Amino acid sequence: MNSEIVESFAQMVREKGVDKDVLQGILEEVFGIIVKKKYGEEANYSVVVNMDRGDIEIYLMREVVEVVENPNLQIHIDELNRIGNEDELEVGEEYAEKIKIPSFGRRMISLAKQSLAQRIRELEKDLIYNEYKELLGEIVIGDIYQIRKNDILVNHNKNELMLPRNEQIPFEKYRKGETIRAIVKEVKKGSTGPQIIISRSDNTFLRRLFEIEIPEIYDGIIEIKSIAREPGERAKITVESQDKRIDAVGACVGMKGVRIHAVVRELNNENIDVIPYNSDIKILIEKALAPGKIKNIEIDKNEKKATVFADSDQASLIVGRNGVNIRLAMKLTGYTIDLIREEKPFEEYEDDIELIDLREELGEEIYHLLIEHRYDTALEVLRAGEDKLLEIEGLTSEKITEIFELIKSQFEEE
Repeated sequence: MNSEIVESFAQMVREKGVDKDVLQGILEEVFGIIVKKKYGEEANYSVVVNMDRGDIEIYLMREVVEVVENPNLQIHIDELNRIGNEDELEVGEEYAEKIKIPSFGRRMISLAKQSLAQRIRELEKDLIYNEYKELLGEIVIGDIYQIRKNDILVNHNKNELMLPRNEQIPFEKYRKGETIRAIVKEVKKGSTGPQIIISRSDNTFLRRLFEIEIPEIYDGIIEIKSIAREPGERAKITVESQDKRIDAVGACVGMKGVRIHAVVRELNNENIDVIPYNSDIKILIEKALAPGKIKNIEIDKNEKKATVFADSDQASLIVGRNGVNIRLAMKLTGYTIDLIREEKPFEEYEDDIELIDLREELGEEIYHLLIEHRYDTALEVLRAGEDKLLEIEGLTSEKITEIFELIKSQFEEE
């Protein structure tokens, strides 16, 4: 049993890099427990573990006496002489008797094995917990081995990692057996062992991917100042070069976009805007709202609010689909952004639109009314104004407002 126990512990030292002294202490503690159970709590003993030789030696220390009052603590001089007093010990000295493990009996040995197994399991849990605690915020690569309703289980170095639904990239498809990359986001101690939560939607995952694909970021030449992200749809990231000779945005995008495309592919084709950082908040907000073009910005630094003025034909670009562009700009800059749309003067529209091209949108009745009153283009209708159009029988203020909105929307799409 000695060699089996020590060998199993020595294997943990080799495979998991566990401190040898820690394992030795566990063995000494467990065997100390069974010594006390057999010889009493006051028993004087010594447990010697030699991890290199694969051996455990247990010694019971008893005082040599002429009158034995407690046989667990004392041994009679005559008995000592009978079993062999090689060291010629005298009364009052201490005798160390080597105890063989089988002498403890099957029940005690079974208890020792159970205690050791439990301590090993606890130690393994602590090892896993500490291992992944050190990996917090770092990318790990594992294999998907189970897909459940609300989470995905990933095998990483024979350890179970969990990718919850809220840490997944929306609409991304996962298949059993596929290799997956994610960051270690959280490590918790649970009753059955450590729970390791990984994430693909966290901003740190995007940051680590940039560090992998762009050596200048990894080396600290280019610094990522801030990240705003709606996973699976769009992300904005501000970067600043510490070396004036290096263009931060160009380095991140790479030749023909090869660097940024590698990150985009990993993120399920998530659009990524790389923005040059600027300490001037006005310039930063303007860059963050691209591709929309703005006319002016008013900043309230105390309230961290920005009022942005832009032509109405730029509003859809500034806001973005479902408002994603302006939301990300607010996350990126830390400012609340209010958009004020300004109507673009008619003379600034470069191309007119023939009314016949809007026939379907206007409807047959409205189209014919306008044509009959010699309005042949969209700009002619807008320049006429509401008062003039009210002279046409069949048009009301509400209907004219609808016509104006429809025509303006067509110009904004041009």
